[in-house]
Amino acid sequence: IRDVTPIAGILRTPEIMVVNPSVPAKTLSEFIAHAKANPGKINMGSAGNGSVSHVAAELFMFKAGLRMVHVPYRGAAPALTDLGGQVQVVFGAVTATMPYISTGKVRALAVTGTARSELLPDIPTVGELVPNYEASAWYGIGAPKGTPVEIVDRLNTAMNESLADPKLKARLADLGATVLTGSSADLGKLIADETEKWAKVIEFAKIKAE
Repeated sequence: IRDVTPIAGILRTPEIMVVNPSVPAKTLSEFIAHAKANPGKINMGSAGNGSVSHVAAELFMFKAGLRMVHVPYRGAAPALTDLGGQVQVVFGAVTATMPYISTGKVRALAVTGTARSELLPDIPTVGELVPNYEASAWYGIGAPKGTPVEIVDRLNTAMNESLADPKLKARLADLGATVLTGSSADLGKLIADETEKWAKVIEFAKIKAE
């Protein structure tokens, strides 16, 4: 990251918090109350140690004052398949989770982005109940450190113009993603803010690289 010149953001992809229908919580507030009444007794599955789904759940526990047991899997699909078996709650990517939601195999409680998903407009964001919560993967474009400013500006303008295409926005929405536009400075600030934010979560959860 230190050797990269930020060019432009591309998109954000939030996670969806889902539970097995047998869990006695139909809303996020009910789940938080249930988890607080049962500290350390709820197993939370993720796509793997240090994955987006893992750190999104850890941030949720940190912000909501909860204690759940992390059970890492080798990918989102195994975690979702075992939902109701060894684990009761999973934070999963939209593309992996939607088939389970649409068939009623899991119950969606909240999305982790700053806005509700167009795919699930009736499902609230975690941040509507847990202040200052947001968790999502994001993607951007960078260039080698020292790239001339005029080239950075030209590439940034071209990227933002491309991302303004309504068809592209609609396609990304179908995948549960939102366009992330702005200046190269905006992307640089995002990188700095996200680095600081997730460093605190990693320290809190004592996450180590495998």
